[in-house]
Amino acid sequence: MRYAAQVCVLFLIAWALPAAASAPTQAHPHLPPLFREVGFEQRLNEEVPLDLTFRDEAGRTVSLREYSGSRPVILVPVYYSCTTLCPILLDGLARGLRPVSLNAGKDFEVIAVSFNPRETPGQAAARKEHVLTRYGRPGAANGWHFLVGTEASIQPLMKAIGFRYAYDATTDQYAHAVGIVVLTPQGKIARYFYGIDYPPRDLRLGLVEAAGGRIGTPIDQVLLMCYHYDPLTGQYGLIVMNVVRLAGLATLLALGAFIVVMVRRDRLAARHAGGAH
Repeated sequence: MRYAAQVCVLFLIAWALPAAASAPTQAHPHLPPLFREVGFEQRLNEEVPLDLTFRDEAGRTVSLREYSGSRPVILVPVYYSCTTLCPILLDGLARGLRPVSLNAGKDFEVIAVSFNPRETPGQAAARKEHVLTRYGRPGAANGWHFLVGTEASIQPLMKAIGFRYAYDATTDQYAHAVGIVVLTPQGKIARYFYGIDYPPRDLRLGLVEAAGGRIGTPIDQVLLMCYHYDPLTGQYGLIVMNVVRLAGLATLLALGAFIVVMVRRDRLAARHAGGAH
């Protein structure tokens, strides 16, 4: 009975993994067509246009080159008025970086860039204040930068990192994937991290490798899509469906691991019982 259950769970996991990995890129008949335009493609070793100019949280005109040259950069595509996954992404990044021995502003830079051209330095400043509270490191303000810009700067940057998003005028929200990009000090794309949870060990390794100019390998694209539930249409956006899929997958993995542990424990107990006779 135990082995039948184990085989059943492993089968479910084998089915769920490709389903979860491919779900974000598949068209769903009940979702708006704009989701077909959304994605986050990996463009490792390609250069980001560092001469693009933006305005920072203080309203100053800055270029990406000002934050490059000597330290790796974590680039975060978000928009500050987002009420779904973007705030969670930034909180998750701050939480993941907090235990890391490296310091923002000294060993690396974090640049959050809004892809909403209507957002203002005031909105960037408010989001920065919140994230710095989460990060909780003294003097970290010089290492976290929250930028806004025009389409002339936003579009080339997002294209360079493979970040595709779509604006829904009906709800005044953006449909987009969720993740961050690590750049080398020279502005080359070294690594991608998807989702909203970033393990400190992985972040540190990504930053150390990028600091040395090393380029990572492609990773599986299990994407979360940021959207919402629309009460007018009664439809769920991809944010909900993908969170549910990933939560279900995590449950299956945990159940599978539990069964494997229990089977091994039973086998060990049987061996000890046999050796006692």
